[in-house]
Amino acid sequence: MPLHAHRADEDSIAIRPQFAEAAETHSVPRNRLPSAGMSPEVAYQVIHDELLLDGSSRLNLATFVTTWMEPSAARLMAECADKNMIDKDEYPQTAELERRCVGMLAELWHAPGHGQATGCSTTGSSEAAMLAGLALKWRWRSRRPSDQLTPERPNLVMGANVQVCWEKFCRYFDVEPRLVPVGPEATHLTADQAAAACDEDTIGVVAVLGSTYDGAYEPVADICLALDGLAASGGPDVPVHVDGASGGFVAPFLDPELEWDFRLPRVASINASGHKYGLVYPGVGWVVWRQPEALAPELVFDVAYLGGHMPTFALNFSRSGAQVVGQYFNFLRLGHEGYRQIHQASRDTAQWLAHHLERQGPFVMVSRGEGIPVFAFEVDTGEPWSVYELSDALRSSGWLVPAYTLPPALDHRAVLRVVVRNGFSRDLAQLFANCVHDCVTDLRQRYRGRAPRRPASFHH
Repeated sequence: MPLHAHRADEDSIAIRPQFAEAAETHSVPRNRLPSAGMSPEVAYQVIHDELLLDGSSRLNLATFVTTWMEPSAARLMAECADKNMIDKDEYPQTAELERRCVGMLAELWHAPGHGQATGCSTTGSSEAAMLAGLALKWRWRSRRPSDQLTPERPNLVMGANVQVCWEKFCRYFDVEPRLVPVGPEATHLTADQAAAACDEDTIGVVAVLGSTYDGAYEPVADICLALDGLAASGGPDVPVHVDGASGGFVAPFLDPELEWDFRLPRVASINASGHKYGLVYPGVGWVVWRQPEALAPELVFDVAYLGGHMPTFALNFSRSGAQVVGQYFNFLRLGHEGYRQIHQASRDTAQWLAHHLERQGPFVMVSRGEGIPVFAFEVDTGEPWSVYELSDALRSSGWLVPAYTLPPALDHRAVLRVVVRNGFSRDLAQLFANCVHDCVTDLRQRYRGRAPRRPASFHH
C-alpha cells in the first residue's frame, strides 16, 4: 500500500486560482501534472494559501523539531540550499564546516583523541542511529571468530520506550530487538534490566538520554557500571550507544556534572539531532564514535566520480548542506553560554508550566521537565473524559498536544506530552495554561452526568 494513496475520484478536482492576472483564472488539475504552467507569483500564492490549513508550527507542542531560527540563520541556509553535502570536492568549505561541527561535538561529549574525532552529519537522528547500529553489528561480528558465531541473530538491548527508529534498524538490518519492558518503578530502561538482557549475541545496549515518552534521562552511568560487572564476571563485554537525540544537546549545557558521554569508557558512540535542541531547522543529525576502531572500514565507501576521493558512510546520498551550515552558525552565534541560556529558559518554562498545570488540576504529572524540557501528565481517573478528549479540545484552539499510551507494561496509562522549545516563551506558556483551563471547564460541562472512568486515584 502506498504511503500516500491517490483516490481516482479526485482526478476531476481542480485548483482554480483567481488572482489579479486575467490569464490566471483558469482551472488547473490538482492531482495531475498541468499541461501548461503559471507565473511563479501565482503558483506561490496558490500553495501558500493552501498551506494556511496547516497548524501553526510555533503552537505545535508535539514536535521536538526546531520551529524558529534567527532571520540571519535562515538567510544563510537559503544561500546554501543548492549545495550538495555529499559533493565535498566541489564544496570543500561546506565539508570543512561539517568537520568543525563534528570536532566541536566530540569535545562537548568528552571524546578522547584531542580533536581526532570520528563522526559525520546525517539527515537526522534516525539515520544517525542506524549508522551507529550498523557499527555495533560489525564490531560484534569482528570480535567473534567465525567458528564461534551462532546461527541465532544478533540482538540489541533497549527499553521498550525507545524511539521507533531503533525498531526500524532491527527490522531492516536483521537484528533481534530485545525490548526490555518498563515497569511501575521506572518509565525507562534500568541498569539491572539492561545487564540481565545481554548475552553473547548482544551487539550493544541503547541508553536514551531524553525519552520521547516523558523526557527522562536513562541512567547511562549505572547501565555502564552494570555492564562492567557483567564483563568482569565472565559475561559478554557489551558496548553502549547513547541515543542523545534530544539530551545530547541539553545535558552538556544544563547538567555538566552528569556522566553519560565518552567520559564513560563503555560508551562507544553517541547520536544527536541538530534539528531538535541543536536549534536547527530539519533535517540534520550527528553521530560520533569514541575512536576510529569503533567504525568498521568495510562500512565506509570511497566515492571518486564527483571529483577527488571522498569517504562516505550514510544511508542516503545527496542532501543539502544548508542544515550543516545552520548548525555551524548556531555554534558560532551562541557558543556554550548561549546554548545554556536558551535551554535553561526552556527547562524553566517546562517546569513552571508542569507545576502550574498540576496545581490547576485535574492532572497527575508523570514527569516535570527534569531532563530535557519536556513533561508528560495524565488526567485524573475521576474525570469522565480522557486525555484524548482534551487533546482534541486543545487542537480546536490551535494547540497541538499529542495524547498516547505509555510503553508496553504501562500501556494502560494514557498521557499528554508537552515539548518546550526555543521560542515557546513564558507568555505563550501562560496562554496555553489558560486554554487548558478553559478546555477542562468545557469538557466538564459537556460530559456532566457521565460516570467517571474509574474512581479518582493518584496512585500508580
